[in-house]
Amino acid sequence: MSGRAEIHHQHRDVTGGWLRPSVFGAMDGLVSNFALIAGVAGGTANTKVIALGGVAGLAAGALSMAGGEYVSVASQRELAQAEIAVERRELARNPDDEQAELAETFVDKGVEPGLAAEVSRQISRNPDRALEVHAQNELGVVPGDLPSPALAAVSSFLSFSVGAVLPLLPYLFGARDLVLSAAVSCVALFAAGALVSAVTARSWWFSGLRQLVVGAIAAAVTFGLGSLIGAAGL
Repeated sequence: MSGRAEIHHQHRDVTGGWLRPSVFGAMDGLVSNFALIAGVAGGTANTKVIALGGVAGLAAGALSMAGGEYVSVASQRELAQAEIAVERRELARNPDDEQAELAETFVDKGVEPGLAAEVSRQISRNPDRALEVHAQNELGVVPGDLPSPALAAVSSFLSFSVGAVLPLLPYLFGARDLVLSAAVSCVALFAAGALVSAVTARSWWFSGLRQLVVGAIAAAVTFGLGSLIGAAGL
């Protein structure tokens, strides 16, 4: 009989893994460009102008998302690296104090003091492992597994572009009015919302309808603004 405990249940990935940023990035592109196209369509019937607005919205939004994500993740990574360096110096200069500090964190989590001290002592024998445990406990990061700014930027660019191109496609293929673009966008909104249910406790139909309503309201508001501006001849 194996000495390892048998696992009788599994948890979903509460961080969302790749699904969360991909779906939310695409959703952002879909909602923003659908609303932009609806706003332009509310002010003009010129399909070339509408398509141009959609292309510009896709390019500007995707580049903005990528740039913002790169700077944000790079700053987060640099801050984490700086704090990890501080922890590495402290482990080298004051190993006994750091070992006692680590033991105290185990005690705070409910471990008996004697056992906590022994576990801390054993972990501290390996400097790299000690740094990893201290970083996880105190900073919430893993030194060798920090996020990549370039990967975050590319992922944001691609996911936003996928969402933003959907309401634009009907115009690129010759649509003459907003109806087909709105239909494609509404189906995509519902599907994206339903996918979100994979990382939440909500049902797929609730998540889908919620996202559909949010996107439809955004498009309706911008369409109304476009109509008012177009009617005023501005």
